[in-house]
Amino acid sequence: MDKRHFDIVIVGAGPAGLAAGAAASSADGSIAILDENPQAGGQIWRAEKGSRSSAASKLISRINERNIEFISGTQVFDTADLTLVCERDGRRLEIGYNKLIIATGARERFLPFPGWTLPGVFGAGGLQALVKGGFDITNKGIIVAGSGPLLLAVADHLKSKDAKVIAIIEQARSGSIRKFARSLWHSPDKLTQAAALRARLLGIPYKTDSFIRSVREENGEKIVTVRNREYRCDLVACGFHLVPNLELPSLLGCEIKDGVVAVDEMQRTTINNIFCAGETTGIGGVDRSLIEGEIAGLAAIGRDEEARKLLPKRRAAHAFADRLNKTFQLRDELKKLPDDTTLVCRCEDVTIGAVKEFTSWREAKLQTRCGMGPCQGRVCGAAARFIFDWELDTARPPIYPVRLENL
Repeated sequence: MDKRHFDIVIVGAGPAGLAAGAAASSADGSIAILDENPQAGGQIWRAEKGSRSSAASKLISRINERNIEFISGTQVFDTADLTLVCERDGRRLEIGYNKLIIATGARERFLPFPGWTLPGVFGAGGLQALVKGGFDITNKGIIVAGSGPLLLAVADHLKSKDAKVIAIIEQARSGSIRKFARSLWHSPDKLTQAAALRARLLGIPYKTDSFIRSVREENGEKIVTVRNREYRCDLVACGFHLVPNLELPSLLGCEIKDGVVAVDEMQRTTINNIFCAGETTGIGGVDRSLIEGEIAGLAAIGRDEEARKLLPKRRAAHAFADRLNKTFQLRDELKKLPDDTTLVCRCEDVTIGAVKEFTSWREAKLQTRCGMGPCQGRVCGAAARFIFDWELDTARPPIYPVRLENL
């Protein structure tokens, strides 16, 4: 077992974590950034060598130049007094801290429908990650479906890798999307990005007010039913916006309110010397993550006055995030898509019919093992919270599967 100690430890090497590290590095003291992946950048910037994003290039260069240690391939699975208990390369690693910044980001929300567990039905971001890792989709017909701006980004990436994107299926209502698009006039940079993205996707049908009702296989093809129409394709990429990764802040006792970590204007949580930034405090995109990370980093080194100068940008980022989340709010019809035979928990093969008789997530877990498989409810928990309006339990260690000898 190895033991380390740093003045400031940052968990998560995405935009928020990198921004926090860069801001905190302006003061003396040891800093470490932990991430379970081999490279920094998070889901949005990872695998982009010489990233097209100037913000990514600047931050990663600054991290490399400063007194910041990047500890990759590290999963935090438990906590002790001012200590993170981790597993790295199969070994137990304990990392002590004086101050902690949590920037663990978000993951895709999956919602069950008949056929969602078939081979070739991927999460939208999951398929994008596979393609970044070398998965060949040349000439593959793909339906991209679900909700949120991620769908457009995924479709753009898949098209750039020579896939045939057949259609983009968006559950949000067309009126809401048009209203959101008009609001981008107040954000010229975002308007330019959106216009460029839409231009690259010209010719691909963008179906609003629509969602996948079912997927079945026929002669090696996927038959995707949307409203009264069927699409034939090779692969399906489906995701319903994002949900924050709350396991670590929950384990540490930080207050979780309305599905996100509660923080003050300096990104402080309800636990002394612990800060949260980025998607853990609310889904809002890269700009929100960057500004919150910078504020958290400055506050962690006691530069509150400097951090307060950034509050107008933070308010603007929050306002944009509120419009975004309102636009892509999930419709109630999605709760009725799965039938009693549809799996809700893929790890333990638990169906909707097996859990719908219960009144809480805890009761469903105890009676059916729903949420007790390897993913520990990361997929079915968010789905059950949406479908049944259940509140999820507080996280318990280990929050990731680990070797027995490391417990």
